Amino acid sequence: MLVYPNCKINIGLRIVERRPDGYHNLETIFYPIPLYDNLEFKELKNEEAPYRLSLAGVPLAGRDEDNLVVKVFIALKEEFNLPPLEIFLYKHIPTGAGLGGGSSDAAAMMTALNEAYDLQLSQAEMERRMAAFGADCAFFVASRPAFATGIGDKLSPTPLSLKGKYILLVKPEVFVSTKEAYAHVVPRAGGTSLNELVQAPMEQWRETIVNDFEASVFPAHPQLAAIKQTLYDMGALYAAMSGSGSTMFGIFDRPTPEAAQVFKDAFVFNKKLIK
Repeated sequence: MLVYPNCKINIGLRIVERRPDGYHNLETIFYPIPLYDNLEFKELKNEEAPYRLSLAGVPLAGRDEDNLVVKVFIALKEEFNLPPLEIFLYKHIPTGAGLGGGSSDAAAMMTALNEAYDLQLSQAEMERRMAAFGADCAFFVASRPAFATGIGDKLSPTPLSLKGKYILLVKPEVFVSTKEAYAHVVPRAGGTSLNELVQAPMEQWRETIVNDFEASVFPAHPQLAAIKQTLYDMGALYAAMSGSGSTMFGIFDRPTPEAAQVFKDAFVFNKKLIK
């Protein structure tokens, strides 16, 4: 079976409070973006090993057993007695980018296994299970625009639609660790819900919709602030950092073919959103 896990951006990200368990409650809107990895699996015949993982594309650090795709497979294999699998993962989505590529791959593994082996897991049950693998993993089960609270695992509908707009992703050679991003963030509760703010004209978002991580990440990585300003200079209706970085994105009313030259030292993705 071959599936195509997509990435996401965050429209606003408010850190609400620090939890007793060390995590943070937040408020954000996850929006799916049509930049895809390729994930394929097939059964291994006469194989004693539970799986074999082959990787290509964007390099991934770490051991195979720590890959979320493998963790999801092993969890379901043990519960449902699944056969050994050969797993192929071709990465197009940049890593360490705030785009949720690893979480998306993991969710795609669960939904694909559910379909391939008729595990009869409902969407709600898969979302519950995926939340244990990462804060944004549940979102990628359905991968529809969602208003997220809690640690990012409590999902509800959002009125936001970017259909017809053009998205521009810019990922420079800058790495922002999640630990670094959270180290200097200041929680702030209250204020108007993001779900209400996104209903205003997009030209107003610049003044009202904020990613709280920018205040702590930009001083350490001024290149990201410069990219954001350049996106506005190019005519973006709204520009921001996705997640804890380091991808910056701009939403436009027009294509931006000049982006490849403007950001020639960065990963660039430009696409019209059709849903």
